[in-house]
Amino acid sequence: MAATQWETCSADALLREFFAQDDLSRLAEGAGALLGCPLLVLDDTFHVAAHHLPLGFSDAVFQASVRSGEITYEAGAIISRSPALSAGAADCIKLADSPYRRRFAPLVSAGVRLGYLICVDTDGHLEKIPAQTWNTVEQILAKQLFVEASRQDKPFETAEDILRHLLDGGFPSAPYFRLQISGTYLADFHPLAFALIDLTAYHSGYLGQRHLKEEVTAIFPDSHSFLYKGNVMLFLHRREDMERFSALAEEFQLKVIVSEKIDDLFALPALYRTAREALSLMTDERFHGGRVYTVAQLRTPLLLKNLEGREDLIAQEVRTLAAHDREKGTQYCETLYYYLICCRSLQKTCEALFAHRNTVLYRIRRMQEEFGIPLDEPVKHADLLLSVSLLLFEAKGPDFFLPKTPLDNS
Repeated sequence: MAATQWETCSADALLREFFAQDDLSRLAEGAGALLGCPLLVLDDTFHVAAHHLPLGFSDAVFQASVRSGEITYEAGAIISRSPALSAGAADCIKLADSPYRRRFAPLVSAGVRLGYLICVDTDGHLEKIPAQTWNTVEQILAKQLFVEASRQDKPFETAEDILRHLLDGGFPSAPYFRLQISGTYLADFHPLAFALIDLTAYHSGYLGQRHLKEEVTAIFPDSHSFLYKGNVMLFLHRREDMERFSALAEEFQLKVIVSEKIDDLFALPALYRTAREALSLMTDERFHGGRVYTVAQLRTPLLLKNLEGREDLIAQEVRTLAAHDREKGTQYCETLYYYLICCRSLQKTCEALFAHRNTVLYRIRRMQEEFGIPLDEPVKHADLLLSVSLLLFEAKGPDFFLPKTPLDNS
């Protein structure tokens, strides 16, 4: 390769370009020439904001991203699960569908992650580029992304942009939001719910043949799927749509959460926040349940997760009961929990615990007589249930509170 600007550590031309121009595309071209490589500049939605494609370079993955204006879900999964990128550092990764390694780097300005720089290493020279040169290039591109993102008068280009702006909390009122969506499909868009797909454990056995986005589009043709903050978001219109996720999630190693019902698109941010928390719970190392759930199914463990560590909310007598369980290996807390949620039905409690009637009766009597659990005072049942649930969540994790089967709200 002929001598390039980075070999003489000359980023002066790029700096001059930055101060002289207000054009991300020109800066990307300059950065590509400086670094001597093809590159993509992504915004925070994983869309291609600018690129540099040298004459004679050919790579199917790169060129597909330029044509479509966005990276694949596969590349999005890499960004989402990279510890280095999460920590704010660069990461070098080879995509399965390309012969070239790529250097992924976050673009951060004023403490805000605005996007990513993806450089294609065509001949192995990227690792020789000085850290200072990388730092200069990334800072310049991040600053320009910041400038463009800060323009308040920038019009929305697509309905997807409007949805992202809505999710970001960018619309001050419902009337203003409805004004913006007039003239787009969103004006008459009434989905039943939405789904979030976590890509952290994403895997495909069909790389080069079938991609996740193609599968999602084929199964949910009217879902308008897009990447948002590292997850795939798509809209569902029929109850049966929710039931189609199981095979897809199993094949591609996905975790999927389905939101509560959407009554009004303007309420999407609140629904998204809860769904995102539920999806985060599903990716917790203590979670060993299924791959597909609704928010409604995870409401109890999600509530307990948000109260985790609040020992001050736990009744003293229930703490004593839990201490006995830990010391003696007994199941008094589980018995108390099932006895309360089964409305004090002895038969249902026995069935839930797979225990003999006499065993459960013995535990109930001991809880009352030796531990002072006020089972005969209905007014205290809610306090007891919350207390024992918090302790069981701490001891057994969210799995204890999961429904028996996914997508079963009965």
